[in-house]
Amino acid sequence: MMNPDLTRRTLLYLAGASSLAAAAAAAARAEVGGGGPTFANRTPMRIGMVTIRVRKLDVVADYYRDVLGLAVMERSATSAVLGAGGVKLLALEARPDAVTEARNAAGLYHTAFLMPTRKDLARWLVNAAIHRVPLSGFADHRVSESVYLDDPEGNGIEVYADRDPSLWQWDAGTVTMATDQLDIDSLVALTNTSVSDYARAPDGLRIGHVHLRVGDLAKADHFYRETLGFDPTRSRNGAAFLSSGRYHHHLAVNTWQSAGAGRRDEAATGLAWFSLEIEKPDLLAAREERLRQAGVQVAALADGLEAADPWGTRVRLVKV
Repeated sequence: MMNPDLTRRTLLYLAGASSLAAAAAAAARAEVGGGGPTFANRTPMRIGMVTIRVRKLDVVADYYRDVLGLAVMERSATSAVLGAGGVKLLALEARPDAVTEARNAAGLYHTAFLMPTRKDLARWLVNAAIHRVPLSGFADHRVSESVYLDDPEGNGIEVYADRDPSLWQWDAGTVTMATDQLDIDSLVALTNTSVSDYARAPDGLRIGHVHLRVGDLAKADHFYRETLGFDPTRSRNGAAFLSSGRYHHHLAVNTWQSAGAGRRDEAATGLAWFSLEIEKPDLLAAREERLRQAGVQVAALADGLEAADPWGTRVRLVKV
C-alpha cells in the first residue's frame, strides 16, 4: 500500500533530492523557464513530431513505451515510431555506431510531453514512483507543473501539465514563469496512490514544446523569431522562450552548456529533426518565403518543407 506521504518521499528519492526545495533547485538547473493540448496544439504553428538518433533502438523505444506509455505505431530493425491516440509523436532512428553527442554541443535539451490534464500528470507521476523511474527534478513554473527525467541515452524529457491559460500572467507580451516548488501532495491527491492506473499514455498527450541547446542566442532569435515567425514570450539567464498564438512557449533555446557551439555532427546521436505543424497554406507559404529571403536552404517535402537552423538542427514545416 503506497500512501501519499510515501509517494512524496519516493519521488524525492528518485529525483536524488532530500527536500522539495532541493528538487525545485534541480528543476531550476534543468530549465529556468516553463492551455492543455487543446490550446498548445491549436495555435497557428505548433510542435508535431520529434526524431532522435539513438545507438540502442530497442532499449530506447522500450523506455518511451514503458515509462511514458507511448504506443509503438511502427517498428523495424532500423527505426521505431511511437505516439498516443493514433498520433505520431516520436521517431527513433537506429545509429548503432554513432558517437554520443556532447552535452556542450548544440542540439536537444529536452522534449516536453504535455499531459491533457493535471490528473493525467498525477497518474503518470504515481506510476513513475511505483516503478522507481529515476527522475532529475520537478517544479511549478506557474504556467505549468513539470517533472524532468532522461531517457537511457541521455536525451532530456519533460512531462508536464498546463494551468488554465486564463491564470497565466502577461505583461507587455512577456509571460510570468518561474521555477517554484511543485506541490506534490496536491498533485498526487488527484489519484489513487496505492496502485497505478496509468497503463498507457492518454489519447490527448502531445509534444507541447521543444527545448534546444544553441551556440548563440542572437542567432537563434534571428532564425526562430525573425525568419520562422515565432513570437518571443520570455528571455532571461541565457535562455529565450518563443511561441505561436500566445502559448507560453512552443520553443525554448539556451546557451547554458553550449555557448559558442559550432555546427552539429550529423553522425552523432541526438535530435535529427522536429516538425512544426501549420494548418493554413498561406502561412506555410509565408514561412517558406521568409526562409528563402533570409538565404536559408529549403528542401521540399511531400507535405511541406525542411530547413536547418544555424547549428544544423533540422526543422520541418508540415501541412496538417
